[in-house]
Amino acid sequence: MKIVVISPSKSKENEISQAIQMLEAGLGTYHINKPKYSTKKMKQYIEEIPEHFHDRLVIHSHHNLAIKYRLQGVHYTKKHLEGGLKNWWREKRLALSGCSFVKTTSHGKLSSLYDKQKTKFDYVFLLPVFDSITGKYQSGFYEESIIAAIQKTKKKIIARGGIDINRIEKIKELGFYGMALYTCLWNNENPFESYLKVIHRCQELKITVE
Repeated sequence: MKIVVISPSKSKENEISQAIQMLEAGLGTYHINKPKYSTKKMKQYIEEIPEHFHDRLVIHSHHNLAIKYRLQGVHYTKKHLEGGLKNWWREKRLALSGCSFVKTTSHGKLSSLYDKQKTKFDYVFLLPVFDSITGKYQSGFYEESIIAAIQKTKKKIIARGGIDINRIEKIKELGFYGMALYTCLWNNENPFESYLKVIHRCQELKITVE
């Protein structure tokens, strides 16, 4: 099962040091989602992470930096996909760089998983799969529909939303390719310890983590 950690959208104390600890412990993919960051601030964020971990970073904005820092990949928001010529040029630049970037996006509806898209994504997020941990939103998906979508679309789908240590087994049962960790880490006093608990639970369930 693929485990993805998504950064908090707003800066938190010791956030980067916690992320580095996760990467040192074996985290394979760290998504940097900072919608209000300028290019300069995004550069600073990336540069605070040791260079040998840059190939594990996926950025949600300022995609040109993926080329500069040889990152793992880029995430396409709805705004990116509606960009028309801008999106075409973004794709072109990434292709001309000579690097092989992972490309991801998110879906909030099961029906959109069946849509044909020009960009080929390596995996996609589906959200919210479960009710929010904070109680801010509720999932509107039925388990049978999720299973059908995973099987029919044959896409690599990562569960996002309401993910915590008690839902790992259910995520596996539903057939998800992986899970995204967000609130269950960053709402706790020690995100790194919370991450290790997730890994330990996967080991207990005999789930291979990638």
